[in-house]
Amino acid sequence: MDEQFMKHGFFSWCELMTTDVEGAQAFYSELFGWNLAEKAMGMDYTLVKADGKAIGGVMAMPEEAKGMPPAWGAYVTVDDVDRVAGDAARLGGKVLVPPRDIPEVGRFCVIQDPQGAVISAITYRFCSQ
Repeated sequence: MDEQFMKHGFFSWCELMTTDVEGAQAFYSELFGWNLAEKAMGMDYTLVKADGKAIGGVMAMPEEAKGMPPAWGAYVTVDDVDRVAGDAARLGGKVLVPPRDIPEVGRFCVIQDPQGAVISAITYRFCSQ
């Protein structure tokens, strides 16, 4: 298992939420030479691969994010998502998406720091069992 999926504090995943999945897929695969593969997750999701290694994903803008511009998001591996969400709020940040499960992947939350920057924290299921 790659270290970034197991160690607290490591950046582990990048994900694009977009209003034009097909356009984004064409753009980024041509620009960076990424390979794309559909992933069954109970929703349409495309894995982004570089040199055969999954490094991120592309998905349609979820309903709760409608009105937001398309954006790349970063995930940081943490030991306990619920604790991190609580700590973020205690330290003056905001919890934009409370901790929730991603079936077969893990548990994540989205936080905003006191300056307004947004980042996601995740505990991978396959690393916490």
